[in-house]
Amino acid sequence: MPAINTGNAKPPTAQEASAAYLAIYQPLAKERCFIDTNLLIYADSGDEPVKQRIALSLLKQLRLNQTGVLSTQVLNEYCNVAFNKLKLPHADVREQMQFWEQYEVVQVTPAIIHMGLDLHQTRSLGFFDALIVAAAKTSGCTVLYSEDMNAGEMVNGVRIVNPFRL
Repeated sequence: MPAINTGNAKPPTAQEASAAYLAIYQPLAKERCFIDTNLLIYADSGDEPVKQRIALSLLKQLRLNQTGVLSTQVLNEYCNVAFNKLKLPHADVREQMQFWEQYEVVQVTPAIIHMGLDLHQTRSLGFFDALIVAAAKTSGCTVLYSEDMNAGEMVNGVRIVNPFRL
């Protein structure tokens, strides 16, 4: 695994970060993995090139292995951020949606909402994060890639992994 500099040293290049990430998390690629919205956003956003490279590498790996899962909630959140923060044109968002639809997409159902409500109450998760975990669990994922939740935590049988923490 390539060394990643820390402290006062120069930050890693996108290539170094991506190689380090894949060396650490490649074994997870054989498990069903749920993809949180932030990975889709970093893939389209050029303002953090290291995170963009990591997101693109992971999304490509999950697509090739056919182990990546999204939900309708993730796609809705992606569209909202793509329009309002990234200022992407409708045509670009539609094109990206066609790509994201190639992953397995889980519909957020009343059963997932009820599970989310339970997780929100018992696990001190924000409601929308609880819905993400509920969708991951319902779809049989054992890994949830997210920057927004506690990395390393196991929630309802789903391991939270922050792909940007090196």
